[in-house]
Amino acid sequence: MRRAIFLDRDGTINVEKEYLYRAEEFEFVNGAPQAVRLLNEAGFFVVVVTNQSGVARGYYSEGDVEALHRHIDRELGKAGARVDAWFYCPHHLQGNGHYALACNCRKPLPGMLLDAAQQFGIDLEASVMIGDKLDDIKAGIAAGCRSILVRTGYGAADESRVPVGTEVYDNLLEAAQALTRLHGRV
Repeated sequence: MRRAIFLDRDGTINVEKEYLYRAEEFEFVNGAPQAVRLLNEAGFFVVVVTNQSGVARGYYSEGDVEALHRHIDRELGKAGARVDAWFYCPHHLQGNGHYALACNCRKPLPGMLLDAAQQFGIDLEASVMIGDKLDDIKAGIAAGCRSILVRTGYGAADESRVPVGTEVYDNLLEAAQALTRLHGRV
């Protein structure tokens, strides 16, 4: 079984922009590529888990989401970093067509984390969820992971709402440095 770091995308890896899907609008949060590289070097399996309700709402397609993820992969590669797996939820109850459903993959539910664990042999109890929203923290806890809030994106606003004892860092790089200071131990 492997240890993973589950990362939210918008507001954690990249600067929060409403319904981001265009590569030209993509911008890393300061230090995010270095953070991912540190996590890679520490031996963590890095998985992005992201809600993408813009698909359900008809703002962009699943192909657009996947194209942006390929762009992020290329940009991370320039920093010697990589995401090992990408999971996204295209659903929303107020969406269109077959995307308008109550699923188990949309955070705060843990479906994406559970699917990744099953697919890649991830030990959830030895893994960490890092995100900028209360829903990220809830998904991590529901999956049995240690959960960390970062103050980028919506994190500063959600900080007062996370469960007592939740670790909080200013950004992904600070969280990665704290995790890797323990020589990759979680």
